[in-house]
Amino acid sequence: MFFSGSLTNRRKVLYEGKAKTIFEGPEPGTVIQYFKDDATAGNGAKHDIIAGKGVLNNRISAHLMTRLEGMGIPTHFLKCLNMREQLIRQVEIIPLEVVVRNVAAGSLVKKLGMKEGQVLNYPLIEFYYKKDELNDPMVSENHILNMGWADPYELEEIVSLAWRVNDYLSGLFSGIGIRLVDFKLEFGRLYGEYDEVYILLADEISPDNCRLWDEKTNEKLDKDRFRQDLGGLIEAYQDIAKRLGLIPDSGIIQGGNIDEQIAASLGEIENELAKERKLRSINKSSPTKPWK
Repeated sequence: MFFSGSLTNRRKVLYEGKAKTIFEGPEPGTVIQYFKDDATAGNGAKHDIIAGKGVLNNRISAHLMTRLEGMGIPTHFLKCLNMREQLIRQVEIIPLEVVVRNVAAGSLVKKLGMKEGQVLNYPLIEFYYKKDELNDPMVSENHILNMGWADPYELEEIVSLAWRVNDYLSGLFSGIGIRLVDFKLEFGRLYGEYDEVYILLADEISPDNCRLWDEKTNEKLDKDRFRQDLGGLIEAYQDIAKRLGLIPDSGIIQGGNIDEQIAASLGEIENELAKERKLRSINKSSPTKPWK
């Protein structure tokens, strides 16, 4: 079911993003993540509404988060509530975008003059400071430590998790004929009863923040279709969902309209492992910080 505008407006909004809205959750320690149909590029300079995008991203992200949890990667995802909403753990978002690149594309091509599609010698991890008004500048590990956005132990955990996510998703997508070109991750802190700190994978994993190319044709199946005015964005997102076995071959969006009966009949995605898993604290003795 979809929430009507009036019901949505009655809930407390904690954060309004370009593609998602975060609402207060039903119990302490939880929030609701709502996936919008908004498509944006250029830090919001380009904007459109594409019917059904939020429904597909919700389902794709829920599936991938659940699969990653099964591989021992802790996430904030708990369960889908409906076609557009997820129940997630409330975490303190670390103000970093962690980008993992396997193939040259996007800003890497523009900044370094590389040929799009060039396979990198090994996966490259980049960090960007999450600050819209500064256009999310690229930063180094020293910037991160110096500014206190994460401490050395947190940064070590973030990098380790990013490598593991890349390894698993590269194999998963390759198995359905898709090349994982690059993707963006966000992480959050979860605080325990005794001041222990846990690092969890947060935000979403969907065609909105992954570059995904068909392995045979190199056709782009991600948000670059919107960024580059290629058209067919919703068809590409549906293709990914179909290959992952998340929607029927007939799709859930026809002629720009959502078939709500089919969408509502899709099986629920619930992350039982996330509820049962004992999280691993990264607390250690105070590190030496010569920069202070």
